[in-house]
Order: sequence, then C-alpha cells, then structure tokens
Amino acid sequence: MTRKAIVLLSGGLDSTTVLAIAKDQGFEPYALSFRYGQRHAIELAAAQRVAEAAGVERHVVCDIDLRVFGGSALTADVEVPKHDSADEIGDDEIPITYVPARNTVFLSFALAYAEVVGATDIFIGVNALDYSGYPDCRPEFIAAYERMANLATRAGVEGNELKIHAPLIDCTKAQTVEIGVRLGVDYSLTSSCYDPDDRGRPCGHCDSCLLRLKGFAEAGLSDPLEYQGAPA
Repeated sequence: MTRKAIVLLSGGLDSTTVLAIAKDQGFEPYALSFRYGQRHAIELAAAQRVAEAAGVERHVVCDIDLRVFGGSALTADVEVPKHDSADEIGDDEIPITYVPARNTVFLSFALAYAEVVGATDIFIGVNALDYSGYPDCRPEFIAAYERMANLATRAGVEGNELKIHAPLIDCTKAQTVEIGVRLGVDYSLTSSCYDPDDRGRPCGHCDSCLLRLKGFAEAGLSDPLEYQGAPA
C-alpha cells in the first residue's frame, strides 16, 4: 500500500526538489503551503504550479499572519538585504530575513495535516550547508522536533511513529539542483526570490537568489528563470 506523506511546499527550489524525492521514494504526497504575510507571496503561485505538475493528491494552503509579530524583512516593512555575490552572505549571524520560529510553526501544521490524512511521514526542504544561517534549518532542530512530535500527537502515542524527512539537510545547492534534474524537476515553475518584482521576476541579489544562482552555476547549468534586469 502506498504510504502518504506531507510535503511542506513553498514553491522554491528546495521544497520542489523534496517533493520529487518523496514521490521517487514511493510516497503519495500531500502538499502544504502557507500564506503567512510574506512579502514574496508570489511563491504560492509557484507552489500551485509545482503541485499540479507533480500530481499531488491534495494541496492545502493555510492562512496564518506572522505580520502581527513582524521581526523579519519578509513579514515587516524592513528592506531585504542585497549583495553582489554569494560570497558576501555572512554566516556568523542570523540575517533579518529569518522569520521567527517559522519552521516550528509550519511543522506544527504539518503534524495536524498528517494525523488527519493518516500520514506518518513529513518532508521539509531545510538545508544546513548552502543556506542563510537560520537556526530552524539545522539537523539538531529537526531531530528535536521529531522527538517532540512523537510525544505530542495521537499517532505517536499510539505507536505510529512520525518521521520528519530532511533529505537535503547535508546537500549543497548544486547537489540539490543535480538531484532535481535527475528526477525530472522543472525549475522554471519555481520561485525563490525574497523580493520579486510585480511580474514575479527574481531580483538576483537577495540571499535566496544568490544561493540559487550559485547552485545552478556549480552544477554547470543555467537557471531557467528570467531575472530582473535581464535583456528583454
């Protein structure tokens, strides 16, 4: 019997790759996205495109408003940092694009979704190598959350052990791209930028854009997205 899995799907490079991995491992994916007040809400259109292309069983978009707390350039009136290259991205401090407790919140919703549909597996696209220094992208966080999940849910208490999969946790962005390409991912459907323009074109200079571009370059491939400032 096919096992069900909840896949946290932002519509970006990592989560789209993770969706492909879940499918490749034989899971029946149920996608979960969030409209949380993010300035780059255009990513939800990408998530919808990706979910449809992957033929997911069900794609739920939850509305939660993290703007009530602010504290991030993604949910408050704070400028998104821009750089000329990925080498300028600092790894010694947590950047202003970190959304306080975002993955903790998202995984809590995923647990509820999993219990309702009878899934014991949750996939999340966190990465501890080519990332911006977010504390909720570390292996220690995922391991601790999995332990908590099995204490806090009916499924866990009844012996249906919940597993949180983070298959890209130790991958570089280049490795992620290579995995996705091997699995047939169409990255032209995705959106990674923290500060896209009205047409949805990525800025090319935020942390997310620079890490994405670095990944494609190191994989020897071209990013299929059209960036701001590119020749018409």
